[in-house]
Amino acid sequence: MERLQEFSEQTLLKSSLWETTPVDCPPGSPMFVNAVAGLMPKAGETPETLMEKLQALEREFGRQAKKVLNEARSLDLDLIAFKGETRNTEQLILPHPRAHQRRFVLQPLSEIDSELILPGQTKTVAQLLAKLASNEEIKRVN
Repeated sequence: MERLQEFSEQTLLKSSLWETTPVDCPPGSPMFVNAVAGLMPKAGETPETLMEKLQALEREFGRQAKKVLNEARSLDLDLIAFKGETRNTEQLILPHPRAHQRRFVLQPLSEIDSELILPGQTKTVAQLLAKLASNEEIKRVN
């Protein structure tokens, strides 16, 4: 979180840490720890330049190239949304295409902005979370 603060014009919004069951992961995958951070991009930042910084930070913290789809990783920084912008390129899809279907995204996101409406959605994060049909197990860690 301290490193993410470097990318923000304002104080970072931070959710609690949440331990969650792996979703769409290889058998035997460990539990995951998830959180959401909200930042105000610096002047001139684009979704693509921010994504490059997030990927560099992942590598700095030991993330290796994936060998198996959705395998456990040391750090996984996803860009869920960037203002109201949308993208659909090989490098970046915004908003994140499954964010509205994942309790491990919506639960921590609701802590920092429950009234947010993700681009392409008509319901708030709180409304999406309330209606979510999911067997994900999630438990607040802190």
